Amino acid sequence: MTLPALGTLKSEIDTPALCVDLDVMERNVAAMSQACRENEIDWRPHSKCHKSPLIAQKVIDAGAIGMTCAKLGEAEVMAAGGVKDILIANLIVGPKKVARLVELRRKCNLVVCVDHMDQARAYSEAMSAADLSLRVIIEVDIGLGRVGVAPGKPTVEFAKQLSEMPGLTFAGIMGYEGHLLCLDDGEDKRQQIHAALKILTDTSDQIRAAGLPCGIVSCGGTGSFKYSIEAPGITEMQAGGGMFMDAFYRHRCHVAQWDYALTVVATIVSRPAPDRAIIDAGRKTMDGNHHMPLVVGRDGIRVTALSAEHGALELDPSAQDLRIGDRLELIPGYSDMTCVMHNHFFAFRGDKLEVIWPLEGRGRLQ
Repeated sequence: MTLPALGTLKSEIDTPALCVDLDVMERNVAAMSQACRENEIDWRPHSKCHKSPLIAQKVIDAGAIGMTCAKLGEAEVMAAGGVKDILIANLIVGPKKVARLVELRRKCNLVVCVDHMDQARAYSEAMSAADLSLRVIIEVDIGLGRVGVAPGKPTVEFAKQLSEMPGLTFAGIMGYEGHLLCLDDGEDKRQQIHAALKILTDTSDQIRAAGLPCGIVSCGGTGSFKYSIEAPGITEMQAGGGMFMDAFYRHRCHVAQWDYALTVVATIVSRPAPDRAIIDAGRKTMDGNHHMPLVVGRDGIRVTALSAEHGALELDPSAQDLRIGDRLELIPGYSDMTCVMHNHFFAFRGDKLEVIWPLEGRGRLQ
């Protein structure tokens, strides 16, 4: 694939293309960073939404303390790109991965979450043998029912064990209120998120009462950011997807404070009926599982279905002037699951291509 030259107009870029509006993204990043500062909370956003060390550095320059990564391989890419402070918010298991974890610890200031002694024991043995110390935080189940230690006494007892293990430094706890992102009523959502996070912060208080430090109390997704950031006792936020925004966040999580920065540009390739059109962007280009993509700047056009390489559009009479070769810009259903299917972001300032960012962490699932 030959990449377009910088300065190329958006109307001239080949399709389908994953595009970023730089002005909007920078506003979103600045707003998220400022909100964290105003609430005296550190911002360590997930890199899973962009997979790019270049974007990570841009976000750090705007005030983030580092990155949260979903996988070890993603963290390796971020560290190689110069990110110095990384939280892996996942459970690293197996001798090959633990050996890589040791090498990654040599390159950056690392935090890894645990929820079982089997994970911690492997980290302790490997870090001790390498004469290193690894910060660990306990993932606490605050209602999501996925991974994590039960809150309260079980977490406190686990923290005591971790604090005595060579090669490890117990640094705090984390939890994820992800089961509450799509609640419809704003006040009910606030109350339930605050209740879930109070489970986390109460546990942190119990850890401190037991004589242990608990410097990190980490949580937060884009869909809960507005309410999580208000919760007393939280020290850092992991939400990152708000920098791009998408249809899922807007219409299912009811996030209204940021604007759409991420789009897919597509071309009409077929007009099988007056009220139907087909674009060259399907499931391998953009997510439609969490919410169907939305068409930008044209009324009366709805994405009704996505197959592998095609998107089906339903056209109202006002939109039936669409012709083969016309182009549309679409908001993806969910940005995280859209970005992972692309090799590059094409980032525009106005209508001119300013920078191309490779998704270097794409496919780093191990």
